[in-house]
Parts: sequence; C-alpha cells; structure tokens
Amino acid sequence: MVMKWTAVCLVAVAMLGGFCDAFGNSYDAKPVPPRYKPSPPVRQEPSKQVPQQPSQTKQGFETPLTWSFPEDPKPEPQPEVSVELRHPIPAVTVAVECREKVAHVEVKKDMFGIGQLISAADLTLGTCGAVGEDNAAQVLIYEAELHECGSRLMMTEEAVIYSFTLNYNPQPVGGAPVLRTSSAAVIVECHYPRKHNVSSLPLLPLWIPFSATKVAEELLYFTLKLMTDDFQFERPIYQYYLGDMINVEATVRQYFHIPLRVYVDSCVATLVPDMNANPSYKFIENHGCLIDARVTGSASKFMPRSAENKLQFQLEAFRFQGADSGLLYITCHLKASSAAYPIDSEHRACSYMNGWKEASGADGACGSCDSMSYAPAAPGTGSIGSSGSSGSSGSSGTWGGSSLSAPRKIRDVSQVQTEAFEWEGDVTLGPVSVGEKVIA
Repeated sequence: MVMKWTAVCLVAVAMLGGFCDAFGNSYDAKPVPPRYKPSPPVRQEPSKQVPQQPSQTKQGFETPLTWSFPEDPKPEPQPEVSVELRHPIPAVTVAVECREKVAHVEVKKDMFGIGQLISAADLTLGTCGAVGEDNAAQVLIYEAELHECGSRLMMTEEAVIYSFTLNYNPQPVGGAPVLRTSSAAVIVECHYPRKHNVSSLPLLPLWIPFSATKVAEELLYFTLKLMTDDFQFERPIYQYYLGDMINVEATVRQYFHIPLRVYVDSCVATLVPDMNANPSYKFIENHGCLIDARVTGSASKFMPRSAENKLQFQLEAFRFQGADSGLLYITCHLKASSAAYPIDSEHRACSYMNGWKEASGADGACGSCDSMSYAPAAPGTGSIGSSGSSGSSGSSGTWGGSSLSAPRKIRDVSQVQTEAFEWEGDVTLGPVSVGEKVIA
C-alpha cells in the first residue's frame, strides 16, 4: 500500500516539473533563426477536372423488342385510263325561217350545247326581245320585221340580204358574281332572190303582163343539205367515219306555187364534183329506188315524210376502194310536182327493208324497183349499179348549192288527159370526208 502511493507521488512530481519548464521557456528563450530560406510559393494552374464516367451499365432485355417505326405510305398504283380530249363543236341551236315579211328565229335555251339554259332576258334579236317561249321544247321564239329591230340591208347581184344580230349578254344569277356562259353574237341572215318578188306582188303595176307573173311563180330552188341525227338542224361539220349514217335532206322552196312534193329521182357519189366522173356509185336510181341496202346490205333508207316539200334519207358512210382521200361528192337529180298528184312508179321514194317500202306509205308504187339487175358494173366502168335509170331532162342550172329549172309537161292523171307541170334540177353536195375508224 505504501509503495503504490509512493509511485503515484513520483509521477505527479514529474508531470509538474515538466509543466514549469515549459512555462518558463516561453518568456526567457530567444527565437531560433530558420536554418534555410523558404522559396516563394509557386502558383498552380487549376487543373481541368476530367468528368468521371458514370458507373452505369446498359440494361439488357430478356426478350428482344419487335416494335419498329412504321414505313412511309406508298402510293397505290393507279389504273391506266385513256382520256380523249374533246374538242368543242359548234352547237347548232339557232334556226331561222325567212318568211314573206318577217324573220322567224328559234333558239334553243341550251344555246351553247353544254346543258346550261340561258335566260330570255339575256338574249335579243337586234333590239327586240323574245315574243314567245316553248317550254316543252326549251326554245325561245323571236320574230322581227325585215326592216325593224336594227336590221341591215345588203344587196348582191343575185340576192337581197337582211341581216340581224342575235346578241347574248349573260347576267349573274342569284346574286353570285359568277357566269357559266360567255357573251356571244350570232349573225342571222335572210336571203331573197332579186329576180323574184317576195313581198309586194299585189303592188305590181297593172300593165305588167300575166306572163311575167307566171314566170315568177315558176321559179323554184332545190336544196340538198347534211342534217343532224334528229334532222332538226343543218349539220355544221362534213366529217364522218365508216359506219356512220349520213343524213341528207332534199327540199324545194316554193313561193307562190300550189303545194309541191319533192322527189329524189337519182343520186350518184363521185370523188370529184363531176357526176359523170369515174369511179362512181349510183345508190338511188330507177325513179327513186334507194338500192344501196339491196346491193350492199347496208342500213341506208328513206325516212318517213314529214312534209311534202321535204324528203330525207340516210346513207351509210363508205369509201371508194383504192381512194386515199376519203372525199365524196353526192349529186342528186331532184323533181317537184303538185302534191295533189298521186305517187306512182315515176314519182316515189322507195327503200329496201325486207321488201320495198315507200316513204309516204304507198308501197305499191315500189313494185318495179326489182325489175332491173343490181349486180356491180363490169370492170373498167368504175360505177356500181345499173345504167338504165333516166337522167335529167329539161334545162337546169345550179346556184349556191341549189338548182333552178324550167317546167316540163309530164303524164296523164286518172282517166282525163290533163296537162301537169313538173320542175327538176341537179344539186351537188360536198365534199364529204369519210375517215376510217381507228381500233385500239
């Protein structure tokens, strides 16, 4: 016990003595100079820290992904469609009838042939408006005195011409500032022969002899025109293709005559305007027998008569073998006689349709149409059909596509010998172009 305490005391005395030495040195000791001179501090440039790569790993998928971005849509293949450019065709929608004192004009409300009907308020004949309207036929009717409505008078060596202007000025409909038709002006003319008095016969001087009036009454004009499919208007284009039907209308213009009936006595087709040229094809002969259907099996025929002074027929388009031009000239010999005379074997219009049929229903007059041979002509003649039909008789001349001829004495009527007058003339139509249809 005494030894433990002695050791403790010794340790305490040693610690106290070291403390006193340290305290005394802090006041009495001098600073010791440094053994070496310190170097100035070196400026260190800041070092760029390299970014540490994140310690991440790509996570995998147990099952591979099957989704992907959709592909751009591909255009669907379009079928090949053949489009034929339709060139505009002049619409035949205006008709004029030149009467003794007035010009009678009819205009289809579908004036442009595009299905767009015009308003009567937008169309005037010169300075005159419409006098009537046919709602069933969609036709506007105009009538103007020859010297009224702003008409213009012209004279040529052969004719007196009254000219009118059909003015169309469309206005917007329903307040919308749009138009579906364009402005148009159509010239309408009435031609009257200067050698014939058309309006003032009662005012002739009393000393004019009767024979002069008789000659004026015997002046006739024959016409031959190409018509539209419905035979309502004259066809403005003379172009056809094989297989088409050529619609022809023969008329006689009668002024102060009694009612007349016109006949197509014969017709011949040639490559030139000369009816006697070769090659030729006579498709109407033997006084009005249309033999084309009988010879070639075509659909050519006379149409039923719509008026005594008109006769219409259809001719299936054809071309001459070996001819490259495809042009045809049609020359017909026309006759006109009083409508009071009956239809007979010299005055008829017969078609072959499983037998001979007459345009006016008098089929009995066609009995002699099969009395001649219809075999093709001998080689070297250049024509088809027989050559036994009668040609033109009497004097005749042509003017402006029409024919004028003098009367001649013809046949007996019934049991009584009577003297009748007949007029005849040759009219040429053409050139008519017939092309070949292209088959794709």
